[in-house]
Amino acid sequence: MLKAINSTVDYIRRNLTVEAKIAVVLGSGLNTITDEMTIKHRLPYKDIPNFPVSTVEGHQGNLLFGTLNSVPIIAMQGRFHYYEGYDMKQITFPIRIMKALGVEVLILSNASGGMNPGFNIGDIVVIDDHINFFPDNPLRGKNENTLGDRFPDMSEVYDKQIIKKIEAIAKQANISLKKGVYVGVPGPTYETPAEYKMFYRLGGDCVGMSTVPEAIVARHAGMKCVGFSVITDIWRENDTQKISHEMVLEEAAKAEPILRTLLKKLLTVI
Repeated sequence: MLKAINSTVDYIRRNLTVEAKIAVVLGSGLNTITDEMTIKHRLPYKDIPNFPVSTVEGHQGNLLFGTLNSVPIIAMQGRFHYYEGYDMKQITFPIRIMKALGVEVLILSNASGGMNPGFNIGDIVVIDDHINFFPDNPLRGKNENTLGDRFPDMSEVYDKQIIKKIEAIAKQANISLKKGVYVGVPGPTYETPAEYKMFYRLGGDCVGMSTVPEAIVARHAGMKCVGFSVITDIWRENDTQKISHEMVLEEAAKAEPILRTLLKKLLTVI
């Protein structure tokens, strides 16, 4: 792990100067957030040593270095998922690289299915906790003490102070913002009605196939972390609506301008 991290960081630093303390991971259908980014460097994942490659529609597969709202950031256009066949260490390898490059705050975003009856399609949810239903953990195996503690505390995965700032920004901008618990599942199937019902009864508000492994590694590495979910489909009792990836991408794209507004303002206060 350390050898791979060092070789990847060396490659990136040989090709560019990294100044960013904030990194953003863009989920399904949310890549157009980078349209307002001043991009100084674009590294395709396929060109970065030890990086996996995105295989999912809606994930462009580039590591971007530049500024958004005049704030230096690193942006991942697309992420990696357990259902693609990658293991947990591969999925979260980019988070290790960001930490090694000096990133202190990680902003995660995703498209998810809503279960909370107070949620609707198009809602933006700030994640205040998660439930992990993945069959593996990215910290499993021999711990590298230089990367983080063997048994990291997870009582506050998503930074409460940053969440307060997000809520204040949303209020000031008259944005309807929800807050909730994200359930992380392996996928690639969408949930059955019984699974939706189970996750909701267990305390989940929305469910998706990403984010949790990245958040775990961010906390292990000592990074501040915050997450956003865009509700792209909704579960209702006795509802027979069918879900498709195309529908998820379409609904995420509709909500993206609102998330972009939140992110741009958030960058200036963290």
